[in-house]
Amino acid sequence: MKLSARGQTAPFVAMDVLSEATRLEGQGARVLHMEVGEPAFGAPAAARAALAAAEARGETLGYTSGLGTMALREAIASLYARRHGIDVDPGCVVVTAGSSAAFVMAFLALFEAGDRMALADPGYPAYRNTLSALGLEAVRLETDLATRYQPTPEHLAAARTAGQLDGLLVASPANPTGTMLDAPALRALVADCAAHDTALIVDEIYHGITYGERAVSALEISDDLIVVNSFSKYYAMTGWRIGWMVVPEALVRPLQNLAQNLFICASHPAQAAALGALSPEGEAEAEGHMADYRANREVVIAALARLGFRDIAPADGAFYAYATLPEEWDDSMAFSKRLLAEHHVAATPGLDFDPVRGGHTMRFSYAQAPAVVAEAMERLAEMLRRGP
Repeated sequence: MKLSARGQTAPFVAMDVLSEATRLEGQGARVLHMEVGEPAFGAPAAARAALAAAEARGETLGYTSGLGTMALREAIASLYARRHGIDVDPGCVVVTAGSSAAFVMAFLALFEAGDRMALADPGYPAYRNTLSALGLEAVRLETDLATRYQPTPEHLAAARTAGQLDGLLVASPANPTGTMLDAPALRALVADCAAHDTALIVDEIYHGITYGERAVSALEISDDLIVVNSFSKYYAMTGWRIGWMVVPEALVRPLQNLAQNLFICASHPAQAAALGALSPEGEAEAEGHMADYRANREVVIAALARLGFRDIAPADGAFYAYATLPEEWDDSMAFSKRLLAEHHVAATPGLDFDPVRGGHTMRFSYAQAPAVVAEAMERLAEMLRRGP
């Protein structure tokens, strides 16, 4: 059987680390998980209660519109009014099977095969790998601490010397760095994209998880773009696979057609649960997790600095610490494997996020309980004391 070139995507290394960690757990090891961005808390009680109530009424047994239930779309629109003070038309909200489905549909709706899509490196690997699978070219924008690991119009100008940029994808807060784009920085990117006919997609799935200034939504600046969000992070609903997009009106029908053909619809039970997550009780429970994230952030960043890690990203939001290895260590993949095999701490090598420079960086997710995170840092310190 002939295999397609498009199907030969690079691995998602964080998930490979998770697989090896799970194998070790099957042998009786107690592994501390810092490899994946999965909150330890689980869905809010209000989400589970909403699902149970909907099931009791017999409301979650069938297909929904490819765009999602109107009740959930209206609730998501209301979230923007509460959180950002903006009016969002529920008709422009598209409920998706997680943010992953949102990106697939957005890429298909906006771009032709061979189009060039700019991405910041370091960045979430599934962006790059999904673009490759769809026959699109991922254009690497090499960012660093000087720009808080975020792209600028200057990055875009340099990338355009090799040809037109058909799209730009930015994330704020970003994975793996946790850095955010403030309003002026977002405004500059929006203006640059508009001036050069570059479609803009903004990943906002870590909104709600910030440690100082609030996260600015791109929708506060323009509605001529796509915003992607999810219930996986702030609402801790990873396995429910439920997300959404806010899109220009002209894209609603094309996205509905894509959803109907690719996915039929997002899971009806997950939509019912998501509606409960957006209730006042669900919001309160989600916000209650922030105390643990804040404590974990302080512990991890302080530990990395003390242990000799360098260029630690500011971590304005999300729940990741991204840093360069101590000077005596020079191979993030080997570092990750040894940390897991000998000390049973799972963490992700930077090659997942930056295929050029990531051999010297690591990402640590601190989405677990504070006791787990503190113990993981102790085990990390023990490995470093033993040396390479």
